[in-house]
Amino acid sequence: MKREDYIFVWTNVPTTLYMNKDVKAYNNTQSAADKAICNLLATEIDSVLKDAENKIWHAHPVWFLDGNPIVGYSKLKDSVRLLFWSGQSFEEPGLNPEGTFKAAEARYTSVKEVNKKDLKRWLVRSKKIQWDYKNLVKRKGVLLKLKGLAA
Repeated sequence: MKREDYIFVWTNVPTTLYMNKDVKAYNNTQSAADKAICNLLATEIDSVLKDAENKIWHAHPVWFLDGNPIVGYSKLKDSVRLLFWSGQSFEEPGLNPEGTFKAAEARYTSVKEVNKKDLKRWLVRSKKIQWDYKNLVKRKGVLLKLKGLAA
């Protein structure tokens, strides 16, 4: 993405960042409570996954490393869902299995429920533990663990 695709945002944490303008627009469509959760998640994700590509994918904010989806969030009826595509392999408390592959989620109804320490730990693990979702269709539903992306 080009620099003009990002806007300057002052957050509730003592830092500033440039947030993807499409992600900011997504966050701005949420209720005040959900917007606070989304802004916090985006800020924390950006602070750890500095080299990740960030865009709206299937109508939700998602961060990618080398084209592979790593983490994203979406508004559900009763909460904001944080989803790690390879999260089941993290073997971390606080993440619950989601779907038939390796994804895991945490759900939030208040910004106070977001444990930043846990979130940062999960984000660090997300860089080291990845399944190849990028090529899932090409491999006809066979999910392989990626090699060589761990830092």
